Amino acid sequence: MLKVAITGGIGSGKSLVCQVFKTLGIPIFNADAVSNQLVENNKELKKAIIKLFGAEAYVNNEYNRKYIGQIVFNNPDKLQLLNDLIHPLAIQAAKQWFEKQQAPYAIKEAAILFESNAQQDIDIVIGVTAPEPLRIERVMQRTGYSKDEVIKRIQLQMPEVEKMAKCDYVIQNDNNTAIIPQLLRIHEALLIKRNTIE
Repeated sequence: MLKVAITGGIGSGKSLVCQVFKTLGIPIFNADAVSNQLVENNKELKKAIIKLFGAEAYVNNEYNRKYIGQIVFNNPDKLQLLNDLIHPLAIQAAKQWFEKQQAPYAIKEAAILFESNAQQDIDIVIGVTAPEPLRIERVMQRTGYSKDEVIKRIQLQMPEVEKMAKCDYVIQNDNNTAIIPQLLRIHEALLIKRNTIE
């Protein structure tokens, strides 16, 4: 089975692309969702986060996302320390998940795949890209963040051009280029690749 990752900057449309792959019967691992579960449920991780950010990191035993966000998105060093706690656990969870899959290929959706060095166990990387103004607009609509807040988050991620250059395939999600034909071409290519390595 091929291990595939889908990555792209915030607002690029990774989740939409993954939903389409899901309709083709391809299993999807959402790294962000798993990371969210870990910060809520992993006792050792919770202790480490409280040690790093103080007791306010959890309110009524729930992860205080707003409080942590205000700190890490203004302090790249603290963001790195938080990622260093979460990412090894998320990468391990993905490894275990891939081992259980039976499909010709399975996909891990990960926004910061390269930043967290999680691409090492992946066979193929698909990038999803969109023009920055469109990405900003999408995130503002989805989250209610201000334009400045979204730009700050974009600046903390690897530059889009650099990220896409590291990918094996790139899907344009610019509201003009049809996604389905791009996706089906990649799907066919992955099935052929899978058959050649059997």
